[in-house]
Amino acid sequence: MARRAETYVSVDIESDGPIPGPHSMLSLGAAAFSAEGTLHGTFSVNLERLPGAKGHPETMAWWERQPEAWEACREAPEAPATAMPRFRAWGEALPGRPVFVAFPAGFDFMFVTWYLHRFAGGTPFGFAALDMKSFAMAVLRRPFGECVKRNFPRTWKSSRRHTHVALDDALEQGELFVAMLRASREP
Repeated sequence: MARRAETYVSVDIESDGPIPGPHSMLSLGAAAFSAEGTLHGTFSVNLERLPGAKGHPETMAWWERQPEAWEACREAPEAPATAMPRFRAWGEALPGRPVFVAFPAGFDFMFVTWYLHRFAGGTPFGFAALDMKSFAMAVLRRPFGECVKRNFPRTWKSSRRHTHVALDDALEQGELFVAMLRASREP
């Protein structure tokens, strides 16, 4: 039986705290790439904060130092009950099997999966996420703590800036992932 090709969905979120529920996902950006680097599409939305949720003091102090990114993620927010079903449909319509990819996956996946189950009744990604830092550890054969972007080969790096605007960062990290994937396949 032939396997469906994989589409790597680079996801970045911005939030007002470390966990969903007591805190809110403020924005979601996703960029879907083939293994060869073809961009199949993007998704971007800013979200209304959850009723009763509050920003975490440490996260909000960080946001005070990022005024342009804060302004960008508060522009035209949508209700999660409207936005998340659209994101689920977008992911399900991608060619091939969608694979969630993030840096770090543990953080972004936690928020996205929680929101998808709560507001869209399920997720196109299943229960697995590909963590780029862990993948870099395997490709570079270096300790996990050394697998930070500044230590990555220049040939992997995107020309895009990391802006803390979810779609910008999803595109930058998606391009980085495609370069890592190519490197992993080299002899």
